[in-house]
Amino acid sequence: MSKYTLGIDYGTLSGRALLVNVETGEEIASSVYEYPHAVMDECLPSGKKLGMDWALQDPKDYLDVLKNTVPDVIKISGVSPDDIIGVGIDFTACTLLAVKNDGTPLCFLSEYSDEPHAYAKLWKHHAAQKYAVKMNEIAAERNERWLDNYGGKISSEWAFPKVWQVLDEAPEIYAAADKFIEAADWIIWQLTGSETRNACCAGYKAMWNKNTGFPSDEYFKALDPRLEHVVDEKFGRDILPLGKKAGEINEKAAEMTGLKVGTAVAVGVIDAHIFVPAVGISEPGEMLAIMGTSTCHMMMGTKECQVKGICGVVADGIMPGFYGYEAGQGCVGDHFQWFIENCLPKSYYDEAEKAGMNIHKYLRKKCESKKPGESGLVALDWWNGNRSVLVDSDLSGMMIGMTLRTKPEDIYRALIEATAYGTRMIIDTFNSYGVPVKAFYAAGGISQKDPMMMQIYADVIKMPVKIAGSDQGGALGSAIFGAVAAGNKNGGYDDVFDAAKKMGKVKDTVYYPNKENSKIYDRLFEEYKILHDYFGRGENDVMKRLKKISSV
Repeated sequence: MSKYTLGIDYGTLSGRALLVNVETGEEIASSVYEYPHAVMDECLPSGKKLGMDWALQDPKDYLDVLKNTVPDVIKISGVSPDDIIGVGIDFTACTLLAVKNDGTPLCFLSEYSDEPHAYAKLWKHHAAQKYAVKMNEIAAERNERWLDNYGGKISSEWAFPKVWQVLDEAPEIYAAADKFIEAADWIIWQLTGSETRNACCAGYKAMWNKNTGFPSDEYFKALDPRLEHVVDEKFGRDILPLGKKAGEINEKAAEMTGLKVGTAVAVGVIDAHIFVPAVGISEPGEMLAIMGTSTCHMMMGTKECQVKGICGVVADGIMPGFYGYEAGQGCVGDHFQWFIENCLPKSYYDEAEKAGMNIHKYLRKKCESKKPGESGLVALDWWNGNRSVLVDSDLSGMMIGMTLRTKPEDIYRALIEATAYGTRMIIDTFNSYGVPVKAFYAAGGISQKDPMMMQIYADVIKMPVKIAGSDQGGALGSAIFGAVAAGNKNGGYDDVFDAAKKMGKVKDTVYYPNKENSKIYDRLFEEYKILHDYFGRGENDVMKRLKKISSV
């Protein structure tokens, strides 16, 4: 009798469950649930206004994913819950919840339902930027050695800037919160009844190190005396490595999902990092870009190197036995969508409808006839700040070279090219710091749907681009870890690399660089680098000055 595992992938706007055959990697059935509250970046459900750069979510949506997708997948597949041997979970990070000792989010309590700080702070909540700046300044002043493992800067997207923001702006919420926990770990808690903390989130988003632990209490005291014991009081130091079993489905979770009590549940993982086993990567130097609303760049190495501007290097942070490196871009699909929603004339929608095409495909068709450099445009891909290698969410996007002849498709293509330049900047930085990038893979929705964009990436980075074999890589990777949590004796695997070889996959499609295009893109990339350094490294802080004026 075949055995199956379930991967549950929590993204920015929806959650997906995927049922996978453990022996073959065949994807049997999937189900998607869109978050009813989506991203709350303007107001709470009550209508209460939020400040600039806020991004919140309602954790009820996360539970509703379990209640809807898992029973749906079981029904669609016809597979008995008795034959589902493991569950894996991945989640956007850092997505942070303030909870009580029993795991109840503060926003579930009536007295805090209209308090913004009581809700889940999504990964792209950037309202904690000033706290991240201060944390970086004090870490540099104290010569904190751990800072180098994060490229010299930590991000406002991470755990402790968000926690400090709560303490400073809503001390009553900080006091009411018995714990702060990553959403990945919170979902595991809901499924098993046991609180766990995973090494992936702790290492990349909370400055934890396998050998040295968290930053010292003295460092946190230097930030704010009230934070001196924040790790012990609000987090905990018991961190579980990836690939381990976090617990088993309890009776409450079984009733909610239809899964069998006692089904193995894997330790949680960040949504980007889980893609690595899904494409079967097992060697150092193979970079994987997970491309969606944002892009995360994952790679493994055999040694710990301090690369400027990366998001982190963490022992066992992606796969056991290797150092996992992460970099990223904060705005990719998001700014294509922004352009579609705000910058197109009605005539384009009319023409797309007449041609029987959605607007993205229509624009791509118009872009495909363009040659590199033909539009005379260069853009900076900072519509949502810069995650790597500048690590500054106060930066903003820009477009240079526009004239009265500029068409919407010219701007759209320039935005695509900008994201490719941003990826090349990351690759060049890794190479210059002794962590060579030898191969490049792409995963996520964009990699599956946009051949033109993948070709542009190949031309810009001057490397072949290999494509993940599943358009549900996050859920597939989680299912792989679920198989490892179940173990060989239950029909799964005892080793994640063995599981990845059997269940992971890549497509036959490979995008190879066009040498003539690459020559032109080399010239355009030089212009991008000039703008990148001029606006991003302090020579002209106009973007930050404008942001301050706009927030007055």
